[in-house]
Amino acid sequence: MKPDVLRQREYYTRTAENYESMHVLHGDAEHDLACALIHSLSAYHQLTSILDVGSGTGRALAKLRENLPLARITGIEPVEALREVGYRNGIPRDQLINGDATHLDFPDSSFDLVCELGVLHHIPNPSKAVAEMMRVANKAIFLSDSNRFGRGSVLGRYAKLLLWKLKLWPMADWFRTRGRGYDYLEGDGVVYSYSIFDNYDFIRPLCDQVMIFNLDGSGKCPLTGAHHVGLFGMKKKPSKTPAGH
Repeated sequence: MKPDVLRQREYYTRTAENYESMHVLHGDAEHDLACALIHSLSAYHQLTSILDVGSGTGRALAKLRENLPLARITGIEPVEALREVGYRNGIPRDQLINGDATHLDFPDSSFDLVCELGVLHHIPNPSKAVAEMMRVANKAIFLSDSNRFGRGSVLGRYAKLLLWKLKLWPMADWFRTRGRGYDYLEGDGVVYSYSIFDNYDFIRPLCDQVMIFNLDGSGKCPLTGAHHVGLFGMKKKPSKTPAGH
């Protein structure tokens, strides 16, 4: 296991007993909005099975189970200490299981919807996780995560956007983090510079419909005005081969 991944999992193991007060009871309101959107979109599109990637203590699972009682809801979480808190909170053990976002242990198209809430910016290779989510999703995905282009001063936001467009952001971020490639925050652990828009060009061709949401409540442009963004994508339906071919 890579040292930065190990450091993040050790952080969550150490802070597991305080996870609810740090991330559920105080703050992270954007995830509550994301859950409401997932509920509404699932009902509208008749999505009856959901996989939540990186469930933590099961916050999203509890909300989705309450709002979609007939749906099959499953969550994966690699940190045992977080899962144990979830079990004490009433999440069934068979609904919150061990799993790695970059190696989902499910066959293709196993769930109607695959979602994540604030997980990708903790993964060193978020593109691999998104690719796995698309593989396992039968109909749709929902991402709710950070957006580097909506953070910092106006000048800084557009500077990051320009560097990203020129494909220079990885080098700039390497210098910014002094070669580590990540920041470490006592309130969030290992954090990588991430934006949902990093994965947009991969997701868009695979979907018939993509919607972007500003989840921070500012009402500004999602790309350069929102520090937290949601993305919902309905996958393209497989083309049917004519009989006899």
